[in-house]
Amino acid sequence: MRVRRGDTELELGAPQERALLALLLVRAGQPVGMDEIVDTLWGTDSPPSAVNVVRRHVGSLRRLLEPGLPARAEGHRLVRDAGGYRLVTEGDFLDLIRFRALREAGQRTPRESPAHALGLFTEALSLWRGPVAAGLPARARARPAFDAVDRERVAAVREAADAALRAGLPGTVLPELRRAAAEHPLDEPVQAGLILTLAAAGHRSEALGVYDAVRTRLAGELGIDPGAELREARETVLRGRPGEAGGAATAAGAPLTETDEPHASAREGAPAGLSSFPVPAQLPHDIPAFTGRDGELDEMLALSGGAAPASHTVVISAIGGMAGVGKTTLAVHWAHRVADRFPDGQLYVNLRGYDPSGAVMEAGEAVRGFLDALGVPPDRIPHGVDAQAALYRGVLAGRRILLVLDNARDSDHVRPLLPGSPGCLTLVTSRDALSGLAAHGAHSLTLRPFDTAQARDLLVRRLGAARVGAEPGAADEITALCAGLPLALACVAARAAAHPHFPLSAVAAELREAHGSLDAFARSDASVDVGTVFSWSSRQISDAAARLFRLLALHPGPDFTLPAAAALAGLPARRTRPLLAELTGLHLVTEHSPGRHAFHDLLRAHAGELLDERHTQDEQRAALHRLYHHYLHTAHAADRLLVPHADPLPPPPAPDGVRPEPLADDDRALGWLTAEHAVLLAAVDTAAATGQERLACHLAWSLEPFFDRRGHWHDGLTVQRTALDAARRLAEPALEARGLRGLGRIEGRLGLHDRSVPRLEEALELFTRLGDDTGRAHTHRSLGWESEQRGDLPGALRHNQLALALFRALGDRAAQASVLNSVGWYHARLGDHRQALTHCFEALTMLQDLGDRYGQAVTWDSIGYAHQHLGRHPQALLAYRNALALLCDLGAPYAEADILARLGDTHRAMGDEDSARAAWTDALRLLSALAHPDAERVRARLTGRDGHADVC
Repeated sequence: MRVRRGDTELELGAPQERALLALLLVRAGQPVGMDEIVDTLWGTDSPPSAVNVVRRHVGSLRRLLEPGLPARAEGHRLVRDAGGYRLVTEGDFLDLIRFRALREAGQRTPRESPAHALGLFTEALSLWRGPVAAGLPARARARPAFDAVDRERVAAVREAADAALRAGLPGTVLPELRRAAAEHPLDEPVQAGLILTLAAAGHRSEALGVYDAVRTRLAGELGIDPGAELREARETVLRGRPGEAGGAATAAGAPLTETDEPHASAREGAPAGLSSFPVPAQLPHDIPAFTGRDGELDEMLALSGGAAPASHTVVISAIGGMAGVGKTTLAVHWAHRVADRFPDGQLYVNLRGYDPSGAVMEAGEAVRGFLDALGVPPDRIPHGVDAQAALYRGVLAGRRILLVLDNARDSDHVRPLLPGSPGCLTLVTSRDALSGLAAHGAHSLTLRPFDTAQARDLLVRRLGAARVGAEPGAADEITALCAGLPLALACVAARAAAHPHFPLSAVAAELREAHGSLDAFARSDASVDVGTVFSWSSRQISDAAARLFRLLALHPGPDFTLPAAAALAGLPARRTRPLLAELTGLHLVTEHSPGRHAFHDLLRAHAGELLDERHTQDEQRAALHRLYHHYLHTAHAADRLLVPHADPLPPPPAPDGVRPEPLADDDRALGWLTAEHAVLLAAVDTAAATGQERLACHLAWSLEPFFDRRGHWHDGLTVQRTALDAARRLAEPALEARGLRGLGRIEGRLGLHDRSVPRLEEALELFTRLGDDTGRAHTHRSLGWESEQRGDLPGALRHNQLALALFRALGDRAAQASVLNSVGWYHARLGDHRQALTHCFEALTMLQDLGDRYGQAVTWDSIGYAHQHLGRHPQALLAYRNALALLCDLGAPYAEADILARLGDTHRAMGDEDSARAAWTDALRLLSALAHPDAERVRARLTGRDGHADVC
């Protein structure tokens, strides 16, 4: 640890002051509690005066960091926070923050740019000057906070090695990789990275030597063979292709830039005799009650720079947004605010791009209207749109004109109307995204619906503060039902204003009863009927996009992806993508996060009304059938990746054209399930409620591993209840048996053993009667787990031995590997630890061959437990850490917490109370987040209520 002020390195104080500063630094701006500070400085031997000593150290550090600070002054660098202290670390104050920023930038770099990523990782690693907390007392160095930072460095080394291989530059990371491998001799991913990098750099013999050394060390210290990653690295070297994982680096060229310099004779296009012309003032009137949009106005006013645009700039602002969101109102209001900066006048045209009558104003008509407003005699206007547009640009050249091009259909619609030389400012509004104007340097601004505060302000201005203030809840409900759309709110406000004695709650109820369609507020003036406004938009899209819009009303979830939309439409994704882009461009749907789309209930209601008008019930059922199959077949594939030894029920064949999403590995599977979590819950419920019971059952059972791994047991309980009810309606014993087992498992996870055991026993009876040995074996495993929860360890072992015999008879290798670990675990629980290790190492070898990372993790846990109870504490720690390293990327908080609790027990057995407390604290955090009953047992360890001394 080194501290500099400018070019001067500061002399740090006593060891305890250095330890305190180091702890504050590794927390990087986060508060550190007084208990943790005392534990770091003294451990369990803290003196009664510890808190006062800490305060003195804090004072010394404050004066070190801020020279001249008066005694007892807090200063700005080291401040009190959350019962402890926090070091303010903004800017370049701390190299750890810089390291993390560079590493994150490297992780975000596209995979096709490995050289750039490598540069970022290398720069991050160059900030390291040695081990974390070097020079501190041993007690302080052992703190988990410092170990965690060191693990970040090792992870960055591995990421740099991967980027170096892909970039074809292995030599750049060899020194760091050698150092990390020496510090972590049993870290198999680091060793595998070193082997590949050495070979890629031309050191093939040394690479194979590293493999042999690691294999010998693993056998001698752990009694195991190298894992799949190490073996694969060796095979890659033997094949002579050590850099095959990386590939050649790709060079990304710099973007081309096109500069439009103003032409010296810009005015030469103007016709003779037009050295002067009228000053047009075509802006519509401003709305006196304009409200909201303060942030957007500030952004737009900044665009105009507080004065007329610079003489070398053509300024275009494209305002986009859905129908009724207030684009024209904002554009006109802004135009009036800046009109005095354009002495040569203002031009305005409504291009009617989405006019309900379909009477769109073509660009040529708009150009001719502008030429007339600018005083060009009709006989001087040439034929042909191109010639007219050229004359128009010539007239504008050298002038300061403000143009408002309202309600454009798309970019092509307005392109002939854009000025060709600097000095003018152009505002364009459209429901289209107008992405085509980016080439002209347009500044895009997309309007969103009003938030609650903005909407309430609008209602106050139209109905009065007293009326709105008397019913704030009703005002907020009106806002929600109107989707925050100013136009919709104006419709409602107009009706409320016409009936001043109506309570707002009655207005909200009327709106609610219209099911969000605003039919109750249709008026003879179609320009203010929101339903009609939405119809305007839907008429401007292609027939295929309109069909997709209607079918999307069937989607049961809160949002959807392109593949789901394709399934509903019965089209390939490549044909659906432009249709979805069409809807998004017109703001009929929104892409609220990358790849995920949604639309407001108001638009969904409108789409639903159109759906019922245009599509038969059979067509709607067929679309939903395709959608359910899309989710089912993708979830089934994810299930097989997450739990290769599970007992999957093959799903019914998918309809023609329905394709599951590709999931390459368990990471992708878990990512897809996490992203679609809410959607899948809704799909199970809706399928069961709409006569698709079989699909609901299959989908529910495919989600079991996900709910179990992530600890979503309450969601799982709801889904499994739905599935069992659906199975019973189908009156098929095989499905009912699965439903009973699925619900029994999840009830057991929630501690509802009085319900779970009878269900599992009933399931076992059904599977036996059906002759389903696979179902019997998996149910025996579940009953074994239940026996363990009741303390019946012999019963737990017996159930798992029965399962193992069935799996061996069936030849199910993946299930055998998993249950071998369970048999080993129960042997360990019964005290036969050597027999446990025999079963578990056999299981580990099989699981490594199968590539089952989750299975490997829980087997390492069993191995750790056996070593722990044989008194082999170092081997136990290593096994638990291997398990946690595998789990950290798999998203299994319950399993992680369980292992952390045992890791803490091992630390305590070795006399390391600090590390024990840290592990238990992490376990308690995970279990509390899951609301799991095991949290109380871990809390008892921390408080000493488990029969051991209090280590808090």
